[in-house]
Amino acid sequence: MMHFDSLQDWLSWQESLHPLAIDLGLERAAQVFHALNPECIKPPTITVAGTNGKGSSIAYLDAIYRAQGYRVGAYTSPHILKYNERIKIDGEPVPDELICEAFARIESVRGNITLSYFEFGTLAALDIFWRAGLDVQLLEVGLGGRLDAVNIVDSDVSMITSICIDHVEWLGGTREAIGLEKAGIFRAATPAIVGDPEPPRSLIQSAIDKHALLYCIDKDFGYKKQATGWDWFSADKKITHLPEPGLKGEHQYRNASAVILAVTQLAKILPVSEASIRQGLENVQLTGRFQLITGEIPVLLDVGHNPQAVRTLAEYITNTFPDRRVHAVFSMMKDKDIAGVIEIMNPVVHDWFFAPLANPRAATEPVMREIFSQSSASNVSFGFSGFAEAFSAAKNRSQKGDLLLVFGSFFLVSDCLIEFEKR
Repeated sequence: MMHFDSLQDWLSWQESLHPLAIDLGLERAAQVFHALNPECIKPPTITVAGTNGKGSSIAYLDAIYRAQGYRVGAYTSPHILKYNERIKIDGEPVPDELICEAFARIESVRGNITLSYFEFGTLAALDIFWRAGLDVQLLEVGLGGRLDAVNIVDSDVSMITSICIDHVEWLGGTREAIGLEKAGIFRAATPAIVGDPEPPRSLIQSAIDKHALLYCIDKDFGYKKQATGWDWFSADKKITHLPEPGLKGEHQYRNASAVILAVTQLAKILPVSEASIRQGLENVQLTGRFQLITGEIPVLLDVGHNPQAVRTLAEYITNTFPDRRVHAVFSMMKDKDIAGVIEIMNPVVHDWFFAPLANPRAATEPVMREIFSQSSASNVSFGFSGFAEAFSAAKNRSQKGDLLLVFGSFFLVSDCLIEFEKR
């Protein structure tokens, strides 16, 4: 049985333990979970899946429940700066010691069962949460839904934020296939909330087959923007004059609407006042999503890395920073639709600066050169050693009134924030 004194040593060992970085399936993680927690004790649980919008939805739920005074656990991935960001209690990352203790308990019961890096983290979060005496736990699905380790827990409310093409090698190459995978988090006689305005038929049929309590945006609940604020409504409830969501972009009204419905569906167990909903919507914060760092030349950070996410980003830039020259520091993982992202963003980007990432999954400079050469983009700069050099070049090209944009990957935003901390 292995044991380590530092969190980094535990994580380094976990990365080498399993032959696959991603190994979808519930049986192995479920066996270890039941060994850790034979009675399957859990606080009320909301599980959130989707291609985009999961992190935002968890952030809204966390802010609303904490505004009400509840003790809240939130599990998300990936992290941006520190692993501890994945496991938070009452908005604060749990300390190294707590995670190491959970890893040690997992190692003491797993026997010869192999676990992936993500499965270790998920089990640690669940172990920490049930021991912490929480009022509610919020769980973000890492990949898909049906076979993701988070799905070993039966949720009290399930949410799906959006469905678009991503992770095709694991989930399939169509929205119908991906929708079926994400619908795996639905449970019988349990609210299943869908925030995608055009959900795949497979997702709807799966909810029907499982006898879940299905609620779809624009059908069973929705929102209406007013001159000041906005209104939310469902079949039996309405909340008027809500404040603008603290996270920016039109899509955040959809995310916030689905979250409000989730809160109302769980209200018999966890009552929440309208005042707490308003406070949560206003106070919500999320690193790396439309995050603006002000200055003479403002810097906008966004982790968006697929066509749906960057389409929203382009719309936000057009509406919020009209007629500004945008200098984009950019990088992506090689398994993403890089060409599609470039074509969507190119109309709002004045010039591009490729920042290579020290990650084996990242697209290399030769790959990026080839993709850019076949795109409509011009003014593309290469030859930088990393983020710091690419960002400095972009900043030197900028003038007062311009916008610096850093987007395309969690890892790139992480490099950016680390560099800003140094400065």
